[in-house]
Amino acid sequence: MARVDIFSYTVEHFLEPILPFLRDESVSEVMINRFDEIYIERDGVLVRTEARFADSDAFIAAVNNVLQYTGKRLTAEQPMVDSRLPDGSRVHVVLFPLSRRGTCMNIRKFAKRLLDADELTRLGSWTDQVRRYLEVCVLAEKNILVAGGTSSGKTSLLNVLGSFIPPHQRIVTIEDSGELRLPQEHVVSLEARRPDRYGRGEIAIGELFRSSLRLRPDRIIIGEVRGGEALDVIQAMTSGHAGSMSTLHANTVTDALNRLETMAMMNKVELPLYALRAQITSAIDIVVQLVRFSDGRRVMTAAAEVLPLDDRGRYCVHEVFTCGAVVGQGKRVGDQLTWTGRLSCFAEEPAVKAQEAVMGPAAEVFATGGGR
Repeated sequence: MARVDIFSYTVEHFLEPILPFLRDESVSEVMINRFDEIYIERDGVLVRTEARFADSDAFIAAVNNVLQYTGKRLTAEQPMVDSRLPDGSRVHVVLFPLSRRGTCMNIRKFAKRLLDADELTRLGSWTDQVRRYLEVCVLAEKNILVAGGTSSGKTSLLNVLGSFIPPHQRIVTIEDSGELRLPQEHVVSLEARRPDRYGRGEIAIGELFRSSLRLRPDRIIIGEVRGGEALDVIQAMTSGHAGSMSTLHANTVTDALNRLETMAMMNKVELPLYALRAQITSAIDIVVQLVRFSDGRRVMTAAAEVLPLDDRGRYCVHEVFTCGAVVGQGKRVGDQLTWTGRLSCFAEEPAVKAQEAVMGPAAEVFATGGGR
């Protein structure tokens, strides 16, 4: 029996109380607050379940069995651990007493079925106009930053945008935990590594990123920018690695740029603030904003182009698509992304050619509703 099959069998045995949720495709996340308090996210809505482990010891045994798959363990010196299940689902565990009510574990399930561009349109996450605009941006090798809150669909959108990359290009992906699944054949996937219990062997995102620059990438996709590696990302985007993509946590387009700036300042290299901001505006072409609403819907609320700094050294963005209210029979019935009527990032010749190859003149396409 293969190693993965053995672990799958034992994990299923220890996780028997939550096994139905792990097999249910409508459940995207399982949240075990303590052995007798288990929530799930089903179709975007949090639900408390009746499931429970026999006792705290049974739950700890299940946690330790899950961690064995990646060779990790919980200790007093390492009370927080990232791991994954044999099927690729992402696991995070926090040990008692850091988790005051008992050890907790969160399982972000690995999607068996990837969302594609058509599915996002069907779900109302974006419109066909936005899809075509972003496809052109990818083909025109624009650097794209996907921003949003927790569980807003950033990685899913990054997968879709990555699928627009031409198949002849070499792609290098860098992630904390492997979640990206691109359809292209020529993909090199790099994954960060946490230190062992003695604090040895850590390989951070920044180190992987610097390594990726020597792997002759046409495109670099970073699962999420979280710290000082942001400065490396910015400098790479401004030095010939066009068409790169990443995600970060932010609530608005401007917040995304401000947060990228803050993370870049965590780097040991010190830059004057104006110089750093100038590099950010030169590096990032497009920011896409996602929001997860209270009813579970994950929707794109803006797609904006990053413009040069203004005279006072502040960020300037131009929203190409913005979310506006849809009114019917005198009342608000929903939200819809609408084109603001101007594109500014397609002034360069290569971008114009890419745009016309896919869409024709942008003004004509968007003005007529973007129909194919």
